[in-house]
Amino acid sequence: MTGLLRLIALLPLWLIHAVGGAMGWVVFHLSGRYAERMQENLRLSRVFSDERNYKKLLKQVILETGKGILELLVVWLRPHDKVLDLVRECQGWSLVEAAQEKGKGIIVLTPHLGCYEIAGQYFASKLPITVLYRPPRQKWLESLVVSGRERGMLKAVPADLKGVKALLGALRRGEAIGILPDQVPSRGDGAWVNFFGRPAYTMTLVGQLQKATGATVLLSFSERLSKGKGYILRFESLPEAFPADKVEAAVALNAAVENMIKACPSQYLWSYNRYKVPKGVEAPPV
Repeated sequence: MTGLLRLIALLPLWLIHAVGGAMGWVVFHLSGRYAERMQENLRLSRVFSDERNYKKLLKQVILETGKGILELLVVWLRPHDKVLDLVRECQGWSLVEAAQEKGKGIIVLTPHLGCYEIAGQYFASKLPITVLYRPPRQKWLESLVVSGRERGMLKAVPADLKGVKALLGALRRGEAIGILPDQVPSRGDGAWVNFFGRPAYTMTLVGQLQKATGATVLLSFSERLSKGKGYILRFESLPEAFPADKVEAAVALNAAVENMIKACPSQYLWSYNRYKVPKGVEAPPV
């Protein structure tokens, strides 16, 4: 199976995206719950101007979501130097360099937006970075994911207590860490705060790590270019520093992520179950 996936990863990116876009439509029509969640999350986000714009945006989201899933094979399985060649432009790297000079570590936040996996690969080609990930349910897939990510100077650690300690250690060494800020945390690791106007269980880890180390927090986004031309990687600063209170910091985190998504809503993973209630967590008040 892995050998076949590696062969697919070598196909031209425009073809990967074309097939991925078609797959996006197939999954949308065959998976009722998936389609319902995508439409509900997109509609309630109000990132569109009117009904006509919503329908147009939904079609783009379906295509881009399919592209995003299949392009993971390219990022994980194509030779590392060939993956890096797909980053046609990197904007804001000077922010990384400035943060590096401070020596207190860097927290890179990469939402489920665009080709979020390639940001870590690019970063790891230049500086050490420890990335938090949630192991997939399929055991055979975990080794594929970890080996695909751990290239260059990237170290992947699971989203558990041991992984959090690894993140803290990396920051205290003045290194960088990578986190998906819109991933639903486990019990006890989050707070109910609004995300696009709806209560979403949001991680408090980012604010706590920043408070404990004084690390610089940056947002990153790899915009997927049309016709398989590659990606534009962007690094941005937070609009303002995180508040000391962990709940208020979670509010600020979601606001920053929302602003980045609004700049390119068609490439956000609206099908992600962002508003689920994790096991053992009390649902937010209605």
